Amino acid sequence: MNAVLVSVLAMLLLSLVRVNVVISLITASLLGGVIGGLSIEKTLASFNEGLSGGAQIALSYALLGAFAVAISKSGIPHMLADRIATLLGKSDNLNRVGQIRYGLIGLLLAFACSSQNIIPIHIAFIPLLVPPLLFVMAKLRMDRRLVACVLTFGLVTPYMLLPVGFGSIFLNDILLANIQKSGLDISGINPFSAMLIPAMGMIAGLLIAILFSYRGKRDYDMDLVARTESCHRAYSAKTMLVAAGAILAAFLVQLQTSSMVLGGLIGFLIFSLSGVLKWSEGDDAFTEGMKMLAMVGFIMIAASGFAQVLRDTGHISSLVSASAELVAGSKGMAALAMLVVGLLITLGIGSSFSTIPIIAAIYVPLAMQLGFSPIAIVALVGTAGALGDAGSPASDSTLGPTAGLNIDGQHNHMWDTVVPTFLHYNLPLMVFGWVAATTL
Repeated sequence: MNAVLVSVLAMLLLSLVRVNVVISLITASLLGGVIGGLSIEKTLASFNEGLSGGAQIALSYALLGAFAVAISKSGIPHMLADRIATLLGKSDNLNRVGQIRYGLIGLLLAFACSSQNIIPIHIAFIPLLVPPLLFVMAKLRMDRRLVACVLTFGLVTPYMLLPVGFGSIFLNDILLANIQKSGLDISGINPFSAMLIPAMGMIAGLLIAILFSYRGKRDYDMDLVARTESCHRAYSAKTMLVAAGAILAAFLVQLQTSSMVLGGLIGFLIFSLSGVLKWSEGDDAFTEGMKMLAMVGFIMIAASGFAQVLRDTGHISSLVSASAELVAGSKGMAALAMLVVGLLITLGIGSSFSTIPIIAAIYVPLAMQLGFSPIAIVALVGTAGALGDAGSPASDSTLGPTAGLNIDGQHNHMWDTVVPTFLHYNLPLMVFGWVAATTL
């Protein structure tokens, strides 16, 4: 049995039956280590070694959570509620409701896409922007699964298609660099052209989510949203100005230092020093914010340990090699197998950026031997790496949306974020990626 295959499937199954994701990751790590030939002691040592990889992002989430609570106490949610009441007018004005609904979708999509290139802060904007909008979404009866799909689309599609910002790192520094290192001449290949067809699969999934899957209404406990978001707190021009300044300062600091920890800290201090957040409330707000995002942080830490165990078993390379040997005689089947294995690896590791170097070394020579064109090989390896980033319980592309949408406990990570994004993005991406690999 392959340790990667068994442990990833075990982690997914445990999570789907509502076993806590952290417990699922730890259990799957032990299972994968034992199957991979590691003793319990070595498995635990490997898991502990990997924990440090998620510590920084966990601390970042804790500070951003405190910052998000401070933003909610500035009165932004109440202001948005007032504006929405004015815009909606009569509750039966369906056209106006639809306009505001799609306006919110467009706003969230724009922020998510911009977070990969124009303002490359990745998931840092979610705990700041989404929580204050939850009250508005609840009044609109907007399905949060739709919002999760919109955010995940914006976090994944730009970097796999556009060679700017994080996309430059993924396409140029990781994808093309590793393909060239594996023996393929990629001079003259435009990564945008190679990844355009796979990206169309992501676009198709987004349109299906918006127009069909989650276009209906879904009710949430308004009282719970209001209590969580302090929606009845008074606001003024000063509090709005301080909130805008704090958010801008946090973004700028994060851009200059590449540290979400420092950005969240600066934003929180601005609220405290300005008097918008009283000193007597600072401790409670900080504790509330850390508690709000603590689970996401622990999942990120446990996921880093799980990924380290998978690497140390040595079964990732054997899974890639076995899939290559199994379908070496068929071009179409080889493309499908490469995509499926890429999906499994990324679901386990939780990072498409870490998957490319693993699969490129074996898949590129195989694809060259089978007669794939250079641009098809780029599309194949790029898609195989991106598969699973949307839909992995351990990926920041799913944990980020959950962090913003579940602050009142009404959004389940697995069934409201992971499963919807898996169905709407991984399946279409696999189909369109296979088409690209076999036609380009």
